[in-house]
Amino acid sequence: MTGDFAFCLLARDGAARRGRLTTAHGTVETPAFMPVGTAGTVKAMRPEDVAATGTEIILANTYHLMLRPGAERIAALGGLNRFMNWPRPILTDSGGFQVMSLAKLREIDEQGVTFRSHLDGARFALTPERSIEIQHLLGSDIAMAFDECTPFPAEEDEARRSMELSMRWAARAKSAYRPRPGHALFGIVQGGIYPALRRRSAAAVMEIGFDGYAVGGLAVGEGQERMLAVLDETMLALPADRPRYLMGVGKPADIIGAVRRGVDLFDCVLPTRSGRTAQAFTRRGMVNLRNARHSADPRPLDPDCACGTCRQYSRAYLHHLVRAREILAPMLLTAHNLRYYADLMADLRGAIERGRLEDLGAGIAARQEEGDIPPL
Repeated sequence: MTGDFAFCLLARDGAARRGRLTTAHGTVETPAFMPVGTAGTVKAMRPEDVAATGTEIILANTYHLMLRPGAERIAALGGLNRFMNWPRPILTDSGGFQVMSLAKLREIDEQGVTFRSHLDGARFALTPERSIEIQHLLGSDIAMAFDECTPFPAEEDEARRSMELSMRWAARAKSAYRPRPGHALFGIVQGGIYPALRRRSAAAVMEIGFDGYAVGGLAVGEGQERMLAVLDETMLALPADRPRYLMGVGKPADIIGAVRRGVDLFDCVLPTRSGRTAQAFTRRGMVNLRNARHSADPRPLDPDCACGTCRQYSRAYLHHLVRAREILAPMLLTAHNLRYYADLMADLRGAIERGRLEDLGAGIAARQEEGDIPPL
């Protein structure tokens, strides 16, 4: 266990930042990607295998762990790190995304949200105070303030009302938070696609005062151009000495664009979900292992990847596993995808240190444009 939570900047390249987070459960080199471990597990992966990909921090979900097995039970068993055998840092979301994604199962008011469980229909309440209490019981290194993830599309008045509610909830979350050495609470900027609302939200969370700042309500259908335009406005409004987290992003091109604008942390289900649906990220773009053209291909999935999947298994074998619906298929493809994302983040960190981020981005885009090379 380490001392106080800290964030330091080690290098810059334009607006891009190379940094280091220090938490109760270790350090995280940034920019960093967090695989999603919704229910206390990164699907199809053992914790030690997640670590072997180069991953240093994962995300877990307050809403799902609250329902099953319950935060109090996890706390009684020593906290989430011990419960899931992950000794490294964990960030927990607040449950705010479910306010949007489970809209048909919830009622929202000033106090908080009343959900009907997607598991058994039981009713329960989630407030800013209860969200913070759950995250404290889980013991996550980074907790998130409870917010309403504004859906897209939303008219400006709707986005304003949603943002203002999130800011009132953020103040309540900060009041409920109990500081511990090595642990942190992040506030979340909302405001939809409206620059003035984003600036107002950023000013509000900064006035409340948090250890780090997240940008929420993006990657919900607005498209890359709008997302990056929102980041252009929002990053300028956030303090340079605190970590910045773009929630729910995403595709490699989106990550590169956000890193260029000064984002430090990312999370997304994309690499793990893709691994379970026969999709693999490679340096030449996406590969669909269901396609028959892989059935007799002896080559590795990505010849430039050093993961165990690429070193030890052929495309033909991976295709066979997918077609046979063997459990090993999502295990091997998820491990590869997480290694791809970890390698991408390491390359971005190195490029920022050398002042060569634009060159790296151009090289990645060129190889993606060339596409996958078909078998001979």
